[in-house]
Amino acid sequence: MIKVITYGTFDLFHEGHYRLLQRAKALGDYLIVGVTTEAYDKARGKLNVIDPLVTRIENVRKTGFADEIIIEESQGQKFSDIKKYGIHIFTVGSDWRGSFDYLHDYCKVVYLERTKNISSTMLRERNSRIQRIGMIGTGRIADRFVPEAKLVSGVSVQGVYNPHTESAIRFADKWQIDAYADKEEFFSAVDVVYIAAPHETHYDYIKTSLEHGKHVLCEKPMVLQKAQAEELFRYAKERGLILFEGIKTAYCPGFSKLLGIACSGMIGSIRNVEACFTKLEKKESRELTDPVYGGSFLELGSYVVLPVLKLFGKDYQDIRFDTIRGEKGLDIFTKTSFCYPAGIATVTCGLGVKSEGRLLVSGTKGYMVAEAPWWKTTYFEVHYEDDKRVEKYSETFLGDGLRYEISDFLFMINGKSDTEFKLTRSESVALAEIMECFMQREKRMNEN
Repeated sequence: MIKVITYGTFDLFHEGHYRLLQRAKALGDYLIVGVTTEAYDKARGKLNVIDPLVTRIENVRKTGFADEIIIEESQGQKFSDIKKYGIHIFTVGSDWRGSFDYLHDYCKVVYLERTKNISSTMLRERNSRIQRIGMIGTGRIADRFVPEAKLVSGVSVQGVYNPHTESAIRFADKWQIDAYADKEEFFSAVDVVYIAAPHETHYDYIKTSLEHGKHVLCEKPMVLQKAQAEELFRYAKERGLILFEGIKTAYCPGFSKLLGIACSGMIGSIRNVEACFTKLEKKESRELTDPVYGGSFLELGSYVVLPVLKLFGKDYQDIRFDTIRGEKGLDIFTKTSFCYPAGIATVTCGLGVKSEGRLLVSGTKGYMVAEAPWWKTTYFEVHYEDDKRVEKYSETFLGDGLRYEISDFLFMINGKSDTEFKLTRSESVALAEIMECFMQREKRMNEN
């Protein structure tokens, strides 16, 4: 008798789950299905699991494919189960391809092709549904988005649109989703849109998506003009849609904890904020070759300005940019200074000059410091006048962190939570205004 084993969360049970179990059963004579616990899902970084364990087990049982159902509750259990149950074939979906090759020494490993075009839930009586995500753009962040999205229960990346059809096809083949050359076909196949296209295209893509009745998650900077941000948020609100700017730092648990402590009064009144984010890009990269929309500030400025807006607000009295330019005239290092009625802030970003990247928040009773990469905050310290008194804080940051913004986006769509406070509409508008101010200054510099 050939024994087969597979594992999964099986949340919001849908036809993709059904077909995977059907094909797993066809591989042998006896199928064992491991269903993960809530605690294990959380430990391995899967967010937003909706159905309780007992419901997920019952949905698997109702398919009739499982000869035996077990509970998966810890890392390393797969190996133990293979030995314990005398397994001949281990199988999971192809989106995990390569992740379990280490099990080849103990049994045959089979990756089953994923089911495209998930459109409805099965074996369910409640109204929860899976939000089908359509992606616009196929750049580096898009490649990071897909694996992060699969770790958020309740969403499924369905397809991708790119006016450069060959790029869309390559991306779709890599991630086993559909490629669309026609925008109307694309919009009809998805529920929400994730925009990861070049900065200058964001406004048109957002507006078109909203016109088609789609919720929108757009990469930073969302737009580059204050008036555009105000228009789009107003347009979304009038149509009952969610427009969400994707600055992952705003949604990560560690950064939220840092802000909470900073605003608690523990370090007194905040008087100074300093933030730095630099990385060395290749000279041929888009960021260092696009004469209008390239440069360090448009690429990284959203990150470093974020803590300033969160801690001091958007009503600064003065803003100043100081820039070092590269061979092609683009800013490769920019320092931005803000003056507020009761404080000052300095933020630095660079693509061609490397610097110490940290976040420092200074108060009248002490200061907080998070070392690089603070934009993925996992650890920070609070220091006081007494140098022996140091309070240390840590928080988990999973994967690339995009799963946090995807989860919060989904919560807002479903009306289950208002996480808008993590990055408010007025803060997104302020970011757009600052980007616009920088670009106007760059235009004047180039004209001179």
